[in-house]
Amino acid sequence: MADLVSHPDEVKVVSQRFGKGAAAMDRYLELDGYKAVQKALASGPEWIINEMKASNLRGRGGAGFPTGMKWSFVPKESAKPKYVLCNGDESEPGTCKDRLILEHDPHAVIEGVMIAALAVGAKTGFIYIRGEYRYLVDIMRKAIAEAYARGFLGKNIFGSGVDLDVRWHTGAGAYEVGEESALMESLEGKRGIPRIRPPFPAVVGLWGGPTVINNVETLASVPHVILGGGEWYAKLGTPKNGGTRLFCLSGHVQKPGVYELPLGYNLRKMIDDVGGGIWKGHKLKAVVPGGSSVPILKADEIDLAMDFDTLMKAGTFLGSGGVIVLDDHTCIVKFCLRTTKFYQHESCGWCIPCREGTDWMKKTLVRFHAGGGIKRDIDNLNYLAENMLGRTFCPLGDAAAMPVIGMIKKFREEFEAHLEGRPCPFEEHGAAVEQLPVLA
Repeated sequence: MADLVSHPDEVKVVSQRFGKGAAAMDRYLELDGYKAVQKALASGPEWIINEMKASNLRGRGGAGFPTGMKWSFVPKESAKPKYVLCNGDESEPGTCKDRLILEHDPHAVIEGVMIAALAVGAKTGFIYIRGEYRYLVDIMRKAIAEAYARGFLGKNIFGSGVDLDVRWHTGAGAYEVGEESALMESLEGKRGIPRIRPPFPAVVGLWGGPTVINNVETLASVPHVILGGGEWYAKLGTPKNGGTRLFCLSGHVQKPGVYELPLGYNLRKMIDDVGGGIWKGHKLKAVVPGGSSVPILKADEIDLAMDFDTLMKAGTFLGSGGVIVLDDHTCIVKFCLRTTKFYQHESCGWCIPCREGTDWMKKTLVRFHAGGGIKRDIDNLNYLAENMLGRTFCPLGDAAAMPVIGMIKKFREEFEAHLEGRPCPFEEHGAAVEQLPVLA
């Protein structure tokens, strides 16, 4: 398994079956598979939700919302069917953990969906897989078929009298459908654009029924919480931040990879010890701690516990756990441009602040990095980004705006170094100036 890495500081919970052949049903059962769902069946919905609340498991997709609390919002009685939806649309740049779970431990995801369904009274669950991960569909299709063949899914699961179906679905490769309401639109066969909220999915979700939506890593953690107990799981992390996290360490480090570490692990230690330090003898310049959409940290700001609350106090977010490391040979303006290009391309175009704002930011940054920038561009970029924040139907506008605001705030002198036709100081020959419009 060449894609699997390890470090002595890891606490393997979600990743404990990686590389052990657990994608096959028999092997999964040997490694305590489907014991958690049987325990959940015997214990009942209220017990499940209480254990999840005690675990302090927070959403691993980015928002970090408490899982047990989210499940408790689903009404006990509903005239419409209830659903559980697993969000496997892992599209945030810098994030590559859900792929490993789906590849090495698909039954854990199925089992997590089943336990969530038992908790809220749903009879149907869906596992939505990112369009670019199509090779994982065969793995999930086989795992689901095995679960049906053993009687773990379908009618009267485990002889309990409970009926439960789980199905897979693949997207078409849109970042936007990682947003939960756009995901539901896509699953219903419509264009993947966000819904206006309220109502929220827990009350009015998939096909109008109450719906629980959780990330792959979140749901793969659930069976471990049920077997080990909520209190045990909570103690693995920090207060209000229970458990472990799959951190995707990438960029300019000696040992990039996906590492499972306790929530609260020190960011500097993660880079220096787990990641082996900065590559090629270079120095650290900056870190994006939670996927490309979160505000950047400078090298002297990284003595931080990697949990949701600590990073929020530091002015950034844990997000999806994608830790992107940048060395001192990195042009922040070019990095800002590359990030903005991604969000401009992925904007669904429904709301004007996102559609127009990302386009103008991209055009300005292309010209700016090429040496055609003028002084007012810097403030105009910041103004554009600030006016996108909180003014779009979904968080994609915020995801595009926050990196730009953060990079200008912390590396303004680098933006100024590109002014007056000067070539990029980090590129040997600079770049040709593109004739693009200036925002007045």
